Amino acid sequence: MTDPGTTLLDTPDTATFRAAMGAFPTGVTLLTQGSGDGTIVMTLNSLASVSLDPLLILVSVKKDGRMRPRIRRGGGYAVNVLGEQHRDLSSEFARPDRPEGQRAMTRIGAVEGTTGDAVVPSAVAAFECRLETEYEAGDHVLLIGRVVAVHRAPDAARPLVFHQGRYTRLSATGETA
Repeated sequence: MTDPGTTLLDTPDTATFRAAMGAFPTGVTLLTQGSGDGTIVMTLNSLASVSLDPLLILVSVKKDGRMRPRIRRGGGYAVNVLGEQHRDLSSEFARPDRPEGQRAMTRIGAVEGTTGDAVVPSAVAAFECRLETEYEAGDHVLLIGRVVAVHRAPDAARPLVFHQGRYTRLSATGETA
């Protein structure tokens, strides 16, 4: 049974699907591979925890994009969870003409992590991963990474949130269910 206020499409199109997925708020991250002159960075909001034993996370990248072959060759990546202060970086690294190499490292204020991938010290959290496996899924590839290092900001750090096609904020009330 469908609520009278909702629309049911038996054959949803891409635009409808994207709009419906926009109802799900996500965090925003910078996915990095390499460091120094070999740095490549992209904005990403497809991050999920997969397993606690072993520690595994999942990210999704375009099958034919620049990031996938670099992660394959390098064997790993880092996921940097952005804070509210990183909104400009999120927008900049979502563009096709985003900076690479040392310019990207400088722009995001990154340091080389323990895996050799760029880590953003001002991020809310960062996960350094070794590529465990990958699965093709439509026009994307799901990359499962084994977490080998975790970085955390103080608890007061506020994550950058994306919802319905725009940035938003979490409530500061501190209410819990």
